Amino acid sequence: MQKSEKGRTIGRMFVTALAAAALAAAFAVTSLADQDADTSRFVPGTRVNGVGIGGLTTDEAKTRIEGFYDGEYTLTIRRRGGSEETIKGTDIGYKVTVPEGLQAILDAQNASGRNSGPSTDNSHTMDMTAAYDAEALTARIKALSLISGSGITVTMDARISAYEEGKPFTIIPSVQGNNVDEAKTISVIEAAVKAGQASVDVDQAGCYYQVNVREDSGELKALCDTMNRYRNATINYVFGDVKEPLTGETICSWITGSQGTTAILDQEKVVAFVAGLAGKYDTAGTARTFHTAGGRDVEITGPYGWKLDVAGESAALTQLIQAGLVEGEQDREPVYAASAASRTAPDWGTTYVEIDLTGQHVYMFQEGNLVWEAPCVTGNIAKNYNTPAGIYSLTYKEMDRILRGAKKADGTYEYESHVDYWMPFNGGIGLHDANWRSKFGGAIYQTSGSHGCINLPPAKAKELYGLVYKGMPVLCYE
Repeated sequence: MQKSEKGRTIGRMFVTALAAAALAAAFAVTSLADQDADTSRFVPGTRVNGVGIGGLTTDEAKTRIEGFYDGEYTLTIRRRGGSEETIKGTDIGYKVTVPEGLQAILDAQNASGRNSGPSTDNSHTMDMTAAYDAEALTARIKALSLISGSGITVTMDARISAYEEGKPFTIIPSVQGNNVDEAKTISVIEAAVKAGQASVDVDQAGCYYQVNVREDSGELKALCDTMNRYRNATINYVFGDVKEPLTGETICSWITGSQGTTAILDQEKVVAFVAGLAGKYDTAGTARTFHTAGGRDVEITGPYGWKLDVAGESAALTQLIQAGLVEGEQDREPVYAASAASRTAPDWGTTYVEIDLTGQHVYMFQEGNLVWEAPCVTGNIAKNYNTPAGIYSLTYKEMDRILRGAKKADGTYEYESHVDYWMPFNGGIGLHDANWRSKFGGAIYQTSGSHGCINLPPAKAKELYGLVYKGMPVLCYE
């Protein structure tokens, strides 16, 4: 009797379990059926960016997707060779806002008959509007081992060896490393985070540096040959009877790299070399000793003389070198900003006008011979119109000229004087005839001198006008 009751009890429990299982299965089928039929919910198996939203309304799906990104988002960074690194959303305060596209997905499912099951692809991809801590993301990217790891080998193009005194240039082979362009890598990863991507391949994105110049490059070999020719070349700068050599070894020491087959020169060193020549050989603006017609030696200075165009010569020298020097020596005249009559002392040569401000006399020498002289009247000392001493050159010459003083408030001029022969050499100061004077020379200039010009007797001015030319040196001294 007891065994029979126990058997019946077990039998009832088994029947009850079967009934419960059948009921659960029926409920599940009914639930799936309800999901398939409820057009306000996504069909089973629907996924957006890998997040399952089947059976959810659009609002519920939005909440689930945003919740997933807020708590579980991770970006996988795939490196060259298959290794991976990750950045977690929680490390950068990552949050997303799902756009309005969910309703469009649901509408498309309803319009196509709400198909589901293994044979139906209900996976979708959407760009999310992301918010995150930009500084934290940048710091996290820079901490990645592909940027700051210890096993990084720097990619290097094949290149020509640096200058070493007494040694020829050689080609250093290229190195294909595994370093990335940091700025580009940051940009690529930031874009992936903004789009809510689950992964990004920095190799496919072109973040790794590549070798662009290899050791078998014909251009590189040609450049190396050219640079070795420089070592056996010399440029001789000619300054009259003197030559200043620029050796190939010095030129080679200026080379900092190359662009194609062109050597790149350190411009600071080029300019320093040319400036050194200017400091040594320029005469313009320097004090020089002049042996006067009266037999005295006076020291005068002024703008006349030799003056290198440092910028112009630096550019010309760079171009000459980059065009490719030939072995051996070549002479060169530098580019000048101002030139003089002679490179041997004195630089004003043997043809010039000489103005003795103290003796109130003018001389002209032609090829070392005195060919003309006359008394003069220079600037009025009493009125502070002193004629300045210095070494100048004749600016031009002109006939039939009206000389004017400063313009006054009423539109007239302080003075207006007509001259037949005008020969300026220092701004508005020049030699000219003065038919309003009956006497010249002596002490006239001390109280009744000119406004700074050199007044000459008319007939003598005419003679001088026929002898002088533009650029002729003019030397004034006291």
